Formats: sequence, C-alpha cells, structure tokens
Amino acid sequence: MSRLANVAGALLVGGSSSRMGRDKGTLPVGSTTLTTHLATLLDSLFEDVLIVGASSHPLPPGRLVADPPGPPCALRGLVGALMAARAERVLVVATDLPLLTPDLLLALTAWPESDAVVPRDDQGAHPMCAIYRRESVLPVARKHLEAGGLSLHRLLEAVKTGYIEGPDLVSVDPRAEALTNVNTPEEWARIEARVDDLNPR
Repeated sequence: MSRLANVAGALLVGGSSSRMGRDKGTLPVGSTTLTTHLATLLDSLFEDVLIVGASSHPLPPGRLVADPPGPPCALRGLVGALMAARAERVLVVATDLPLLTPDLLLALTAWPESDAVVPRDDQGAHPMCAIYRRESVLPVARKHLEAGGLSLHRLLEAVKTGYIEGPDLVSVDPRAEALTNVNTPEEWARIEARVDDLNPR
C-alpha cells in the first residue's frame, strides 16, 4: 500500500508520564519500544511523520519537532504538530496507545472531512487519536493555548468536529481495544499480554 501524502502523522511524546513512573514511550512492545512501535505504524501509512516533543532517547522514524512555548499539555503538542506538518490534515496520536491499529487510523482519514475527525466511544471522545485541519484548527488552538484554555475537549467544541462512533467505530475496532491508553503500571500490566500477542518479540 502506498503511503498517504495528503495527511501527516504526528506522534506526541512530550508528556511527563508521572503516573507511570517512567517515560511511557520506553515501554517494551515486541522487540522495540512503544514510541518506535507507534512511529513505525504512522510511517507505514503517511509520507510525513512528526515526532513532537521527543526527548534524547533514540529517535524512531519521523521528523523531530520541538514543543512550542507554553505549559506542558497535550494542546501544546497539538499546536506543535499543526505548525510543523507539511500536509493540510494531520492525524495526531498520543504515545500511550499501544493497541492502536491501521484500520482505525485509515478510517479516520477516510471519514467525511471536518475541522476535526475524532473517534467517540462509551468513554467519550478521543482527541488524542484524531485528525485536525491545519488552516482552521491551528489559529483556534493557539488562542486556547495562549489564554490558558488547555482542554482538548473545549477545542473540539470550538471547531467543526465530526465523530466516528457506534457501528462505524465497531466495524474498524471490533474488540473495542484500539483506543486503550495506559497511564499507570497497573494499567500496563493489564494489557501487556495483549500487546505482546499483537507484537511478538
């Protein structure tokens, strides 16, 4: 499959990982790390891949992009991704989604275009696995960041947002696991076996 040029992939890796007690990007996935695993997934789908907020650990595939000025938060990483991307649409994912699948990411790229396209399940919307349009979202995101309005959910309310949900989401994530995120060692322990099943060492 040829890689998409009209959508960029951005992996946000600049979080503090305070509840995990270690950089979540260094968690083992098969024979590699979570950061490299997710960056390689994005690199298999998109011509332009950005690693936003990367630290000094060995770099996975993609262009290194520094976080812009501002308080440490996901919104700052989103602004950095939108500023640096070459494509008009940017698929942004957080580095704590070890069960993310190509099926879900490709479904987001194929969904009817809006300022933002976001999966939504019974846990709510997932703005850290979503597509954003640079032209319309970047100015709004910058204003929110400068004003201290750091909630990504508030950002979704401020732009035209389309949701992939219900049967449409189930069709590309039948096990309802692709959006599982990990923030603590306990959460990682609960899904580590499943991660290993999908990514053998």
